[in-house]
Amino acid sequence: MKTSAALTRLLGIDLPLIQAPMAGASTVELAAAVSNAGGLGSLGSAMMTPDELRKTTGALRAVTNKSFNLNFFVHDEPDLAHHDAGPMREALAPYFAEFGLGAVPAPASPAPAFNDEMLELVLELRPRVASFHFGLPAAHAVKALKETGIVILGSATTAAEARALESGGADAIIAQGHEAGGHRGTFLDHVDLGTVGTMALVPQVVDAVRLPVIAAGGIGDERGIAAAFMLGAAGVQLGTAYLACPEASVHPVHRKALAEASDHSTVVTKLFSGRPARAIRNRLTEELRPHEGNAAPFPAQRPLVAPLTSASAKANHAEFMQLWSGQAAALSRPEPAAEKTTRLMHEARKLMRE
Repeated sequence: MKTSAALTRLLGIDLPLIQAPMAGASTVELAAAVSNAGGLGSLGSAMMTPDELRKTTGALRAVTNKSFNLNFFVHDEPDLAHHDAGPMREALAPYFAEFGLGAVPAPASPAPAFNDEMLELVLELRPRVASFHFGLPAAHAVKALKETGIVILGSATTAAEARALESGGADAIIAQGHEAGGHRGTFLDHVDLGTVGTMALVPQVVDAVRLPVIAAGGIGDERGIAAAFMLGAAGVQLGTAYLACPEASVHPVHRKALAEASDHSTVVTKLFSGRPARAIRNRLTEELRPHEGNAAPFPAQRPLVAPLTSASAKANHAEFMQLWSGQAAALSRPEPAAEKTTRLMHEARKLMRE
């Protein structure tokens, strides 16, 4: 566990467990509970405005003095001038009519990628950790963050991406296996690639870089945590496991779907955002699957389906909701986040001793 000790020192935490950011589902209460229990709580900040991020970070600091992580997207801004939205809008039109939603809106970017305005705010807020999805921000941003003492985490879905993150200035690598829920972090190859499973990915990333490696994807209980450490990981990031906690912001219909999920309940789809993301299958993912290729570039697809997902949620129907989930949802217990954090680490260490 020497590598774990190095990671916990780097992050300023006691337990090498990280709560995945999960924009939309992570809350101040969830992040604080994990951090106060000794792990690293995270806030999915990619869709927040600067004012929202300032307010939310202040609320988090009011309930914990421990380390926490702010997470951001560093995608390319969508080129909508060369995108034909007609086929996707035509495919969605019957469903909008079914809910009486009127015309399908045009694609639009709901929030910018990590930019200099957000950089200045993060430098001011000074979280212990900032993590990034879809690569790293520009070199000047990485330099400024590191000079401020902020630890940088980046997600890799291949060993090549891990090496790119290391050379780009990351302090630790999140090795995201294909089993993970939510968005794939692939950034070097085509977004449809980066499909290596956690069991195969983690040891190859460990061998490829000199940085601490954090295993993520399909890890739902103490057995998965212990296995990740045996593969050489210095820490573990859990997402779907924390969605079952009462502190997470999860619609009751989503909670029910997670509780009833099996190992083959999920699908990777572009239909919700324009980038591959793993969610529980429903009517939208199955009936609109032939139109995946017509999705607007990330994140501009989101406004096209948002009215439909909102209407479905208001009607308490899962048919068109974005039910993010990894492949190990069936392993998750509905327990308080602090209790889950300490229990999982205790039981994983017990397994490793045995």
